[in-house]
Amino acid sequence: MKTILSPKLPRITRARKKLEKILNVKITNRGKEVTINGKPKDEYTAEKVIDALNFGFPFSDTMEIKEHDFILEIINIKEHTTKKDMGRIKARIIGTKGKTLKTLCNLTNCHFEIKNNFVGIIGPPEFIENAQEAIISIIKGSKQGNVYATLERNQIKDPVDLGLK
Repeated sequence: MKTILSPKLPRITRARKKLEKILNVKITNRGKEVTINGKPKDEYTAEKVIDALNFGFPFSDTMEIKEHDFILEIINIKEHTTKKDMGRIKARIIGTKGKTLKTLCNLTNCHFEIKNNFVGIIGPPEFIENAQEAIISIIKGSKQGNVYATLERNQIKDPVDLGLK
């Protein structure tokens, strides 16, 4: 049994039946506390899904944590910069009309969300590290073009199936 403090409780209560069915857990709430009952593995997955919902990710992106064994990572912007102008740093991450985030999504196969001074990433385990490095590089002041080039160079190739089973 796990208990999570949920600031965005209505998002969870609206989707409670769907979440219970997909995640194989029983979800109850008392005030802003959300309690999860189930098998330990299912509880862990449900906790990550609820954390992603609380962070602000859309429901479809959070369900990929369960369906495709994706990982949720949260980066604190303040840990990687000494600059005080957070608005400017967040603007660099988002880019003009969201172009930087969209390009990062395409290059890393991950979903990004920005909330306060945090950047949330949901993606496959093999791509999460590249996505984190890209976000940290942009926070530290690297040009977006250089970050894209690095991501393209370090692109993970799908393993070739030789049919030798």
